[in-house]
Amino acid sequence: MRTLDELVGLFESEGGDELYVRWSRGPEVDLGDGFEQASRDGLTGTRLPGLSANSLRLEPWWNGRSVRLWLARRLYDYQHLPDLRGPGVRPWVLRGRQVARGPDNEPLVLCERPVAWVANEVLREARELVDEQGSREWGPMDRR
Repeated sequence: MRTLDELVGLFESEGGDELYVRWSRGPEVDLGDGFEQASRDGLTGTRLPGLSANSLRLEPWWNGRSVRLWLARRLYDYQHLPDLRGPGVRPWVLRGRQVARGPDNEPLVLCERPVAWVANEVLREARELVDEQGSREWGPMDRR
């Protein structure tokens, strides 16, 4: 995905209920042989039964608001992860099935199909759109 509008188009054409965004070094690393789809809890090192990801599904309470803004904030929330996890970490979209919840209540999913990488330009657009909302009470989920 090269633009936020392309991501919106993907979301609308694929149906967003089973789309997730994952921040990692990519499907080649995460999926390996296809049988070991697991993440690790950062606090305890415990193996988790799926890939830690965030759903792109629109929640009913969003009530017809902008899909573009919804997707922008889903990306904005975790924009700090490349700095935290190191080189090569970036967001990618996958179609998957939730199998559990992680320690931060995030979905743990099994990837059925990698869909697309998310380009830095999309992240820039998302950051600008969220910043335009002018909220002083809201920001990324960076624990540092």
